[in-house]
Amino acid sequence: SVPAETGFASCYGPGFHRRKTASGERFDMFAMTAAHRTLAFGTLICVRSQVTGRGVVVRVNDRGPHVRGRVVDLSRAAAIELGLHGLGLKPVEVVPLPPGRSTCQDD
Repeated sequence: SVPAETGFASCYGPGFHRRKTASGERFDMFAMTAAHRTLAFGTLICVRSQVTGRGVVVRVNDRGPHVRGRVVDLSRAAAIELGLHGLGLKPVEVVPLPPGRSTCQDD
């Protein structure tokens, strides 16, 4: 299994809505998606807030973030679900889910 990554999560700005992502699909700020530097497109990942403890599952469909120290860029919907929207950068843990799983594992 792939080890968990920790770092900061950021949120796409509304200016990216409907723009093409690196995977070729259009970015939808209301969908549960994320950008990651290396994970394959379509990979489901659990992003868990180290502040709220809440976890959310998102699908990787773009490349980024292109800023040091950030491990994932979340859609607006995912950031809201995590309770992080509007809070700027927040520490998170990112765990790729094994095939067949679509929920965050509760610790």
